[in-house]
Amino acid sequence: MRFRHPDGTTVHLAYCTNVHPAETLDGVLAQLRDHCEPVRRRLGRDRLGIGLWLAHDAARAVDTDPAALRALRRELDRRGLEVVTLNGFPYEGFGAAEVKYRVYKPDWADRERLEYTTALARVLAALLPDDVTEGSVSTLPLGWRTTWTADRAAAGRAALRTLGQRLDSLAELTGRSVRVGLEPEPGCVVETTADALAPLGPVGHPRVGVCVDTCHLATSFEDPTAALDALAASPVPVVKAQLSAALHAEHPGRPEVRTALAGFAEPRFLHQTRALTDAGVRGTDDLPEALAGGPLPADAPWRAHFHVPLHASPTAPLTSTLPVLRAALARLVGGPRPLTRHLEVETYTWQALPPGLRPRGRDRLADGIAAELALARDLLTDLGLKELP
Repeated sequence: MRFRHPDGTTVHLAYCTNVHPAETLDGVLAQLRDHCEPVRRRLGRDRLGIGLWLAHDAARAVDTDPAALRALRRELDRRGLEVVTLNGFPYEGFGAAEVKYRVYKPDWADRERLEYTTALARVLAALLPDDVTEGSVSTLPLGWRTTWTADRAAAGRAALRTLGQRLDSLAELTGRSVRVGLEPEPGCVVETTADALAPLGPVGHPRVGVCVDTCHLATSFEDPTAALDALAASPVPVVKAQLSAALHAEHPGRPEVRTALAGFAEPRFLHQTRALTDAGVRGTDDLPEALAGGPLPADAPWRAHFHVPLHASPTAPLTSTLPVLRAALARLVGGPRPLTRHLEVETYTWQALPPGLRPRGRDRLADGIAAELALARDLLTDLGLKELP
């Protein structure tokens, strides 16, 4: 979906396909047919943007085989879909029964991460619509904090510098600029938007910046306006933004609240949990740890890294951080000029919701994704952007 900002800029809205597990090119092509096209039809659009997730094997196939690349581009056109952004955070196995800490490997100290991201950039340059010259790729925020030694930090910085050089060469070769954004996430080396400024400053490359995820922003209790103001004042670009909402518990000490939270403590994904206290933000790596009586106080609000559907907040006594998303979006695209032109709805946890909230079958999932995109569309038009055909 495309929108015209009052300054004349085109802003793209997509939804991320990492909600549909697939590791191979055939699986990706099936996603386009079985999920993405039905969402487009529900929205009554001739064209729909998707934030494509290509796992390592699929990315390698498309990057190394021109026929495979043509097949993917042809299928996108056939289904009325367009791609201006890729999700390059999960390397592989995102549809596994247990993902947890595995999603942070390989990290930016490992050569595989650089090669994978470079391949994604090449693929994206070839997939961009004919009238679009700029693409974006989101990636993990360097690595998980407990494995990030000084030597690995030096290797990560070197890899990002090499990435910037490769992106420059790609732009010279294709005439298309692909930018890569580190996505701050609780528990990682780059946990907050402020944390991104230190490692990215020395890299000093205009094609390497930040991807702002509003669920992560909220989970860390960052003030969205202050965080985005700081990014806007820095040389680090906001490459893209992921529109998502976290789980919020205002009174986690109450038995009924803890029971409700336990329904979201599932075994597949890591749900980092944070509490806002007078002494600052405290946290655990996962929601079950918090519920088991970890270091989080029971008399301060909790937020958990669980991407809840944008249009359907959890039932009381829980809520979502949709207000944080609204405030962030107002700063991202509501001003005289947009801070980013690529927006992506990223609710990948539909099948990890408590059983009673999970969509039953493809049709229900397509209904839910379409409803999320409709809400995001309305937020954008309320900010003065005009939806384009």
